[in-house]
Amino acid sequence: MKTVGIIAEYNPLHLGHKGQFDRIRQEFGPDTAIVCAMSGNYVQRGEPAVLDKTLRASAAVACGADLVVELPTTVSLSSAEGFASGGVGILSQVCDTLCFGAETADPARLTQTARALLSPGFPSLLRQELDKGLSFPAARAAALAQMGQNAPTLPNDILAVEYCKAILVQNSPLVPFPILREGSYHAQAPDARNPSATAVRRLLLAGGGWQPYVPESARAVFAGGKTHALAAGERAILARLRVMTEGEFEALPYGGEGLWRKLMRVSRECATLEALFAAVKSKRYTRTRLNRMVMCAFLGISVETLSAPAPYVRVLAFNEKGRAILSAAKKSGFFRNAGQSIRHPYQELERRWGDLYGLFCTEAPETPGAEQRRRVVFEPKNAEREMRKSRDA
Repeated sequence: MKTVGIIAEYNPLHLGHKGQFDRIRQEFGPDTAIVCAMSGNYVQRGEPAVLDKTLRASAAVACGADLVVELPTTVSLSSAEGFASGGVGILSQVCDTLCFGAETADPARLTQTARALLSPGFPSLLRQELDKGLSFPAARAAALAQMGQNAPTLPNDILAVEYCKAILVQNSPLVPFPILREGSYHAQAPDARNPSATAVRRLLLAGGGWQPYVPESARAVFAGGKTHALAAGERAILARLRVMTEGEFEALPYGGEGLWRKLMRVSRECATLEALFAAVKSKRYTRTRLNRMVMCAFLGISVETLSAPAPYVRVLAFNEKGRAILSAAKKSGFFRNAGQSIRHPYQELERRWGDLYGLFCTEAPETPGAEQRRRVVFEPKNAEREMRKSRDA
């Protein structure tokens, strides 16, 4: 059975994601299994997911995925390189193909750029450009230009190259299968056929108008779901920053070149997160990097914590086909049920992060333990579900 993997956030799942599921089965056949490695309650841009991971995973299975597992928080809050590496490492254990959207849907070209990034001469060229004061993306583009390569500049292409690079580094069996990402990744207004997650997320947080841009199968899942936003947890984050020690700031990820010291100083001076970000942001440091750094500070994630491999991956949702995939992978012990208790320090960290996620709820803070009460979702096949509905009627 062909098994295709997707690394995603579904923040939230929209029509474009459903289109990806459909395209995979058009290409590889209707019996193709789809496995998604999805960010949990924190996403790569350094913010809380707009809806909790159980809702997003359930929506993915309702719309065509067969199995959804959780990207560990330490992967979700990594740079593009770490995010891609973590996702590829997980999906390599159960999949043979990796599908992803890209502005450049050319696997040979993406892989060529990935090889250039891994070449022995690239690090020194990159360091030369960084020493000029350029941001990391700009320095990487300049270094690649010196090697005769065009750097990826659009969001999906950047991740696409990192996926290809991770496949090469890990000698993964995954075969890249990029598909053209139509529409604008950051568009504030939703496109009727290819809406951006940014636009749909804004509508969700505004309280209405998002339904036409979400697949019908997912609307019922999302309806009534509690939304979460960075702004809702602003005071909690500021409180954490104001009591952190110098040693804790120094241990933060993404705080190199003295950035941690600047953040420490500014956190004692600013009354809002936006003022803090404005004071720290510069041409060299992107807003996304600062977001991830601040979120790591709030969650208590140090460089050491972020770089340590997670000992397991949580299963969030699956159907019967997904259950067969899990059964085949069971001997590894790597894939765990959502509510399964595991004696490992990482589980305590997960519980802490889950409880803190509840502080970002836009309605009212959720009580501690809400995360532990959410369980893995089993969704039967569509035919079986329809038969059950008719019997119940």
